[in-house]
Amino acid sequence: MTVTEPIARLPLTANDPRLAPWRAFLSAHTLVTRRLDEELRAEHDLSLAEYDTLLAIAWAPDRRIRMRHLADSIFLSKSGVTRLIDRLVADGLVERSACVSDARGAEAVLTDAGLERLRAASRTHLRGIDAHFLEGLDPEALEVIERAMLGIAARAERETDACATSPASTHR
Repeated sequence: MTVTEPIARLPLTANDPRLAPWRAFLSAHTLVTRRLDEELRAEHDLSLAEYDTLLAIAWAPDRRIRMRHLADSIFLSKSGVTRLIDRLVADGLVERSACVSDARGAEAVLTDAGLERLRAASRTHLRGIDAHFLEGLDPEALEVIERAMLGIAARAERETDACATSPASTHR
C-alpha cells in the first residue's frame, strides 16, 4: 500500500490497514482522558480541561499568560478559553489582569488558591497517568510513542502554520 495514492483509487473499508492504528489511537485517547477527567472531578471538583489550564498558567513566567497564548497551549478556541477562565475566576483559582507589556491584551494569572488546588490535583492526575497510560506500556515503547507523537504534532503544526500564511487563507 502506498499512502500517497489518491484516496479515490483506494476503497475505504474496515479492512484498510490505515484505520486500525488510527482507531486504536482515538480509542486510547478517548478512554484515558475520560478516566483522568472522572478522577479529577471526583477527587478535586476539577475537569481535565480546568486542570490543564491551571497547569499551563503555572508553567508560564510569573504564573501569568496571555489569553490567546493560553488558548493555543490548551487547544481551545478563544471563546472556549474565555468561558473556561470565567469558571476558574468564579472559583477564585485564576484572576484576569491587563497584559503587562500591552494593556490591550488580557492575561490569566494563577492565584495562590489556584496553585494549591493544582498541586493537590497533580497527585491524582499523575497517579492516573501511571495507572491508565504508563502501566499499559513497555518502557521501550515510551520513547517510540513520544518521538512519534512529537513528530506527528510538529508536522500538523507546520501544516497549520502554512495554511494560516497561505494567500488563500487571507481572503476569507
